[in-house]
Amino acid sequence: MAATSETIIRFEGVTKRFDDTTVLNDVSFEIERGKFYTLLGPSGCGKTTILRLIAGFIEPTQGNIYFNGKVINRVPANERQVNTVFQDYALFPHLNVFENVAFGLRIKKMKNAAIKEKVKEALRFVNLEGYENREIHEMSGGQRQRVAIARAIVNEPEIILLDEPLSALDLKLRTEMQYELRELQRRLGITFIFVTHDQEEALAMSDEIFVLNEGNIQQSGTPTDIYDEPINRFVADFIGESNIVPGRMKEDYVVEFAGHTYDCVDGGLNPNEPVEIVIRPEDLEITTVEQGKLQVRVDSQLFRGVHYEISSYDDAGNEWLVHSTRKAVVGERIGLYFDPEAIHVMRFGETEEEFDKRLEEYVEADDAE
Repeated sequence: MAATSETIIRFEGVTKRFDDTTVLNDVSFEIERGKFYTLLGPSGCGKTTILRLIAGFIEPTQGNIYFNGKVINRVPANERQVNTVFQDYALFPHLNVFENVAFGLRIKKMKNAAIKEKVKEALRFVNLEGYENREIHEMSGGQRQRVAIARAIVNEPEIILLDEPLSALDLKLRTEMQYELRELQRRLGITFIFVTHDQEEALAMSDEIFVLNEGNIQQSGTPTDIYDEPINRFVADFIGESNIVPGRMKEDYVVEFAGHTYDCVDGGLNPNEPVEIVIRPEDLEITTVEQGKLQVRVDSQLFRGVHYEISSYDDAGNEWLVHSTRKAVVGERIGLYFDPEAIHVMRFGETEEEFDKRLEEYVEADDAE
């Protein structure tokens, strides 16, 4: 099934409170059919609450949730075309693989021949053909996860919700399952909504990411958008590692920070407006003091396998984290070179809507010019 741009889920001003605690605060967004979405954020940010609202396990305090254009606030969980894969998989230990996957179909009182055919197809999708009679306690963590996914897809839902299903796996298996989940979603062509606090996981798997903090969506967009154009300090810090320093926008495409003026690619701000500057560690190239746009002194260095992680300080006291395959020497003075495209300018207090509007305006102005 090919993915379309049709909206399948829409939140409209949704607030959720538990007693006096507001977990979600006036949240609005849309989910399109056939894409892989990730809800990303720290513990307590509201991401699992969104999942439970979509699943029908809880109801919103205010606002409306739409499924295929219809309000579903009070539609029971068992009447929604949604299946959930939980963090602990919630498999039945006394049932074998076949019966775990067939459980929902038996509840629907489907005929045995149809159940057998559907379970076989679901297990084929998750590469577990021939495991029908295997006991759950005999399965590895990755295999149990596949069983849980097979049990979800066998009911032919329009949406699969995944609540941190990879968190219990070791690093190697978790990486393998990321690829398997992404490929499974593409083959099925249905909407996946995945909850995680792991930034690398979100960047690797998603078509679109919603970054949440304290019950609000801070930013949404493709992994590239979120990583390259963070809207504020929280997003820049939470998505990967960042160098964030104070600066001042001199004029369009010219910014000042660390005591120097640099060309950049941002515009649409006020002359001399205070801003924050973001440069990713991998965008800084170690060079000689004379060739560097910045001059820093190396404070510490760690070997991370694929690169060295180097902490350094400029003369203004700003810390600069560098990821480089080139080894430095602690205490030495080095230069750091970066392209104008590596500089990202963040405006204080700017919303995502304001950021998008500013981006459109100065891009249109450039095109006209």
